[in-house]
Amino acid sequence: MSTVRLTELAKRAGCAAKHPPGTLLPLLGALPALVDPNVLVGSATADDAAIYRLSDEVALVLTTDFFTPIVDAPRDFGRIAAANALSDVYAMGGRPIAALNLVGFPDTGLDPSVLGDILRGGAEKAREAGIDVVGGHTIKTDEPIYGLAVTGVVHPARAITNAGARPGDALVLTKPLGVGIITTAAKQDVDRLGAIDAAIALMAALNRPACAAMQEVGVHAATDVTGFGLLGHLRNLTRASGCSATVRLADVPVLDAAWAYVRDGVAPGGTHANRRYMLEHLEIDPAIDEAAQLVLCDAQTSGGMLIAVSPDRVDALQRALRAEGATCAAVIGEVEGEAAGLTRVVPR
Repeated sequence: MSTVRLTELAKRAGCAAKHPPGTLLPLLGALPALVDPNVLVGSATADDAAIYRLSDEVALVLTTDFFTPIVDAPRDFGRIAAANALSDVYAMGGRPIAALNLVGFPDTGLDPSVLGDILRGGAEKAREAGIDVVGGHTIKTDEPIYGLAVTGVVHPARAITNAGARPGDALVLTKPLGVGIITTAAKQDVDRLGAIDAAIALMAALNRPACAAMQEVGVHAATDVTGFGLLGHLRNLTRASGCSATVRLADVPVLDAAWAYVRDGVAPGGTHANRRYMLEHLEIDPAIDEAAQLVLCDAQTSGGMLIAVSPDRVDALQRALRAEGATCAAVIGEVEGEAAGLTRVVPR
């Protein structure tokens, strides 16, 4: 059996391998406009998944996500990749019903049992979500690649998109930031605080509790925080909603080790790319240094939900998130009414 560390085979790991928004969004904007009236959510608002109406009572939630290894253990890689793909359905308020494997795997250098462990990890996480992986497709690649194409369902009237935020809404985050920085430290053998196990547990945690809480309380908008970082995904949410936002750094939950490593100069390339892109969409208090900006732009893999909720429902949402078992329920800022897509970052 191969003892190769999977992350040694990946030039870019996890969601940090995504093309930066500055490259991707202009390309999507140049695609032909959608004409099918049953497409309720397409690519125009850079949302987490597509929604296709089958009837007045049922709509499909359609998404896919895959990436190169974010961790070394094959089973953990499979679990994290599956949780990350499932998150897109949860972000839309949907319930997953089935998934397909998407696989790229080298034909030399790795024992096939490694792929078996990756697939088992993905199947275990899918089963935790209450669904089966019913098929898939594989190709030969130089780097291992794994993820899922997931189908979910949602009532058309109860779908949650990134385009419904309103001025005055509170912004709530359900997982701490920093896993991109920590996994990069582990890949570079500088995880001196031994933080990778906590990061793995966080990335493998389903966002199902957040989805249940959102549907119970009723929220205006949501997105999951992945490769574009907190500020990148907030930018998509506020731009789609025609709003701006303020984020208070002191209220943003961040893994302690991520602060230590980013101040040592450790951060993924995708995190740096996110920061470069976001600078033109930010008003940053001079007290927010580059390290803090990198944390807020850190390319997360299987991060938490970022939720816009009416201020009169924020306490109920926090209670529901805690009752459902979400990792955290931090109010990190507010939605405001001008300059669509702009975010102000202040210390507190």
